Amino acid sequence: MLNELIEKRKKILAESEQHKERRNELNALASKFARERNALNTKTREFVDEAQKNKDLRDESNRSVQSLKEERNALNEQANVLFEEIEDFKKEHGNLKNRGIKELQKQIEHLEFRQQTEVISTDKERELIDKIKQMKSEVRDQESELEQNKDMRTKLNDAREFRKGASDIHARVTELAELAQKYHDQMVENYRNADKSRESADEAHKSFVEAQESADAEHKFFLACQKELRDYDKVIGGLRKKTRKTKVTKEQKAVRKEAERIFTSFRGGEKLTTDDLLLLQRSKLV
Repeated sequence: MLNELIEKRKKILAESEQHKERRNELNALASKFARERNALNTKTREFVDEAQKNKDLRDESNRSVQSLKEERNALNEQANVLFEEIEDFKKEHGNLKNRGIKELQKQIEHLEFRQQTEVISTDKERELIDKIKQMKSEVRDQESELEQNKDMRTKLNDAREFRKGASDIHARVTELAELAQKYHDQMVENYRNADKSRESADEAHKSFVEAQESADAEHKFFLACQKELRDYDKVIGGLRKKTRKTKVTKEQKAVRKEAERIFTSFRGGEKLTTDDLLLLQRSKLV
């Protein structure tokens, strides 16, 4: 029975070591997933921070755009008022068939914008440039005529300054609007990267939880095996103690029996050897 228990204990010990090894492997795997999750969460926060920074820059640019638009519109309005006064003067003193300077300026701005933004053929672009030159020449002719009048010359110069200021501001508006769009695109890209990173972090966390739960299960199996081993040790230890006690008792009986034989022989007149005497003393017969 003792040998059978020892064999069973060996199997439980081997099983315990397997659970321990598997638990350690799963804990290492869980730690790996935890590191990946933490790194991805850090990356997510970096993407979100970068997105927020670009959002703030975009909003700041848009506020500047709005402020400059108001300034530009105010200058255009001032120029329009002067051009209206100039047009009224022309109607009274000039050729009514001539297109107004204000209208020509608007058309020139529209054509210049087309030239800068539209993809057109070389011939079409040349045609557009010629048309712009023709209109500008017409504006200069009308302005030259108007400049003969001192009051109109002053208003025309002021109107030009207002229009130039508005044009300069519009260039800045365009630049800031493009910058705002750039910041917006970067914000969107960072938020998109943050979403991807967050999804990967969630997957890593899911894998971490699964590995940790499996490791905990293996640890429970390991503890159960350890308890079973302790139970086996108690039983085996008890049996071994009992076996040793039985063996000692048998040896004591054998010694006692031999001592009694020697003692009987001694009483019959036989001589005792030193070993015989020691044996009798150990058996407390002398």
